Amino acid sequence: MTTATDVFDMQAAPMRIGTVRLKVRDFGAVSAFYQSVLGLRPIETGTRRVLLGTGSTPLLDLLSDAALAPRDRGQAGLFHTAFLMPTRADLARWMVHAKGAGVPIQGASNHIVSEALYLSDPEGNGIEVYADRPADRWRTETGEVRMSTDPLDVPGLLRSAEGTEWSGFPEGGSVGHVHLQVGGTEAADRFYRDILGFDIAARYPGASFYGSGGYHHQLAGNVWNSRRAGLRPEGMAGLDAVEIVVRDPATRDAIARRAETAGIPAKRTGAALGLRDPWGTRINLRA
Repeated sequence: MTTATDVFDMQAAPMRIGTVRLKVRDFGAVSAFYQSVLGLRPIETGTRRVLLGTGSTPLLDLLSDAALAPRDRGQAGLFHTAFLMPTRADLARWMVHAKGAGVPIQGASNHIVSEALYLSDPEGNGIEVYADRPADRWRTETGEVRMSTDPLDVPGLLRSAEGTEWSGFPEGGSVGHVHLQVGGTEAADRFYRDILGFDIAARYPGASFYGSGGYHHQLAGNVWNSRRAGLRPEGMAGLDAVEIVVRDPATRDAIARRAETAGIPAKRTGAALGLRDPWGTRINLRA
């Protein structure tokens, strides 16, 4: 059984994901999906915006604009938003809930570092729901993160629910990572590693995985659908911004200096720093 000491302490990482912001065309359908399927709850609401999360912790910001062009799967942007469950039993309870609700599950994998289920929202934005495996199992003897895509032990996962029922997105849940579609992994490495300061925790063919503080990845970028994609059109539905919570303000300031040296525009607003990756995705750093 996984104990609390086996679980990676995301709060201690120098950088972690805060809130993900999506631009959507059918505001009602997408908002209802995340509430009914993921169990998120409204924290702030407006006529064209809803901030969803758990308790008082925001996780997903939906902006409504019916005039947006539909999401283009070949553009850079979002591959999936990955919602991290605190325990394996939480993931199992969610799986039972999703199956009972008739939600199409598009994939189920054992990644060594985690167990994960995949689906999409009504506008095609990818979603991963996952639980980490014990952190001491992630690495090889040389310290490299071990990741793969193996079949998920679904019966074993379901047994971990122990007859309990899903009651909404758990308080200790978070957005564990965001996986992006990028035009090229080299350009993504120059931005997410060299400017933001993430480590390259692992590589797949056509993908880089970026970690902070020893985590398997808080961000990733792949070219599987978007190789050679350019700047994403501004008026298109899909990913708008990723918030990164920076533990130490000095880390944020170092990022600002590296961005300035590289000629990347960065905007300071109080304690926050905003910049864009090479494909136009807003990255908002909050200390």
